[in-house]
Amino acid sequence: MKTIRGVLWDNDGVLVDTEQLFYEANRDLLLPYGIELTPKQFFDWFLDNNYGAWHLLLGQGHSIELVERLRAERTVLFAQRLRQARQLAIPGVRQVLAALRPHVAMGVVTSAYAQHFDISHAATGLLGHFDFVLTREMYGESKPAPDGYQLGLQRLGLAAADCVAVEDSPRGLRAANAAGLECIIVRNHMNRDHAFDGAFCVVDSNAELGEVLASFVPGMARSQGQLEAFL
Repeated sequence: MKTIRGVLWDNDGVLVDTEQLFYEANRDLLLPYGIELTPKQFFDWFLDNNYGAWHLLLGQGHSIELVERLRAERTVLFAQRLRQARQLAIPGVRQVLAALRPHVAMGVVTSAYAQHFDISHAATGLLGHFDFVLTREMYGESKPAPDGYQLGLQRLGLAAADCVAVEDSPRGLRAANAAGLECIIVRNHMNRDHAFDGAFCVVDSNAELGEVLASFVPGMARSQGQLEAFL
């Protein structure tokens, strides 16, 4: 049976429910230009292929200067919506983190920039469970490149074989796999139709995620009472 000593966590869509807000920020900025960004396009272009939707504006003949201005406006708009949101922590993840914390080292590897990460966690109370956080400014190429996870493994001081990653996006899965990590995918409303070939497993809830992770941790009690902490 596989055992682990470390877990590397994605952030958006795994720890905090922010991807819908980011989708809406992009959608609303593009609407005045006659572009209706659909949830499927957002998933394919942002969470799978990692190239965004600016190509639609360029394809209409708009300038790169407009794209850069809208990119800056998106940074501000997304921050505003994060500040306005309530209870961003995904239900059940706090219990999973608390149960694992005494047994494994844990870090966050996110494509979010520090500004947005900090706002999204202002009231979650989750960060005390982690040994470190790696935001987008802190490593080279973004997911699906393995750079963030490679740095995360260095920070943990552990081999990839001794760790797992927790993700919710295809590009995150590819990044983890490219770093040699087995990866658990957590289902949500945005990724529910994606197959996630290459994942170690796909779970439908944080209760199920907690049980899978507990099964990897030597010495962690498996009693029904403790597993109920994940529910």
